Amino acid sequence: MKRVYSRVIKEHFALNRQMLFLMGPRQAGKTTTCQGLKKEYVSFFYFSWDNYQDRQLILQGPRALAEVIGLSTLKRSVPLVVFDEIHKFSDWKNYLKGLYDTYPNQLHILVTGSARLDIYKKGGDSLMGRYFMYRFHPLTVAEIVNPVPREKEIMTTPKKLGMKRFEALLKYGGYPDPFIKASTRFFNRWRHLRFQQLFQDEVRDVTRVQEIALLELLAKLLKERVGMQTTYESLAKSLRVSNVTVRKWTQILHSLYYCFEVRPWSRNIARALIKEPKYYLWDWSEIEDPCAQAENFVACHLLKAVHFWTDHGLGLYDLHYIRDKEKREVDFLVTKNGEPWFLIEVKISSNHGISPALPYFQKMTGAKHAFQVVFDLPFVAKNCFTASSPQIVPVLTFLSQLV
Repeated sequence: MKRVYSRVIKEHFALNRQMLFLMGPRQAGKTTTCQGLKKEYVSFFYFSWDNYQDRQLILQGPRALAEVIGLSTLKRSVPLVVFDEIHKFSDWKNYLKGLYDTYPNQLHILVTGSARLDIYKKGGDSLMGRYFMYRFHPLTVAEIVNPVPREKEIMTTPKKLGMKRFEALLKYGGYPDPFIKASTRFFNRWRHLRFQQLFQDEVRDVTRVQEIALLELLAKLLKERVGMQTTYESLAKSLRVSNVTVRKWTQILHSLYYCFEVRPWSRNIARALIKEPKYYLWDWSEIEDPCAQAENFVACHLLKAVHFWTDHGLGLYDLHYIRDKEKREVDFLVTKNGEPWFLIEVKISSNHGISPALPYFQKMTGAKHAFQVVFDLPFVAKNCFTASSPQIVPVLTFLSQLV
């Protein structure tokens, strides 16, 4: 299956000498995408920290790896060198810096990982100026129908994703294996194993947390509270641990791409909530409640869009929600360069009419667009971003215009 990131990688190295970091959850397709580049490069090398022989080679230092690649020999083209999970190496930053600085313009370096890289860790050697980063997300509607990066944020001509594939995406999630298989038995086994690996293997790779059972319980609490305002205090009370501990554990779950938070937007909003974030899962298929799953599904698409647009250099984008003390709320606000751009309210059904909060907060924020995205209307082949007043929009149309 073609991924938008394949073209991104090729375009990056055609224009830049900097390393490219590709970060995202396990089994989202990073390795498959990188391996698919073999046919694009005359000289291609792949090294995984999880492979014993590759690990031993890396530990010998940049010079040993350069000999294996053959950097002392004149080559017709610059080789692509992929490092997978190298962040598990305690001295990975100095290693990459040494390789990059010692052999300038002699190789393209692509780094992939399934945990967020602490690029600016105190005491570590900075890689500033030596890399660019893309955050790698699972499949989404727009990537399935049109896996091509664009120079503008919005695809102005929506493309239809067939209902059968859309239902598979919603049910089985955006991780390629279960989506492509579209088998309930495979999905159940895959999901169980993935959750097991997350808490039995990956947590131990990045932290010394001993209370794995409590961390699992925190994950389940966050899943139950998807789309709700949540405080560290309430989570700490449920788990009977300190606020500091819950904050630390939540950051661990963030770093392993289990969940993400959406913070409130308060500028120009009278009596706005300013503290409580809402949490969503990277894998919406985990959620059983249809309304919560629909909101999480759209949240993941929006997060992917703001990450991609920012990483692609189109501007600085972020994702928020709005709620005031009168309990008026809009599910999401996308900002561009610090200014409100468009509002999104998610509904399963189109029978309720436009939420009064949409026009209210559009006026308060000055957002250019306001959409009520619904799941029960058929695809419409029209650019919904031409409208400035609040619109009820089919989810298939809206999401096909993102990334």
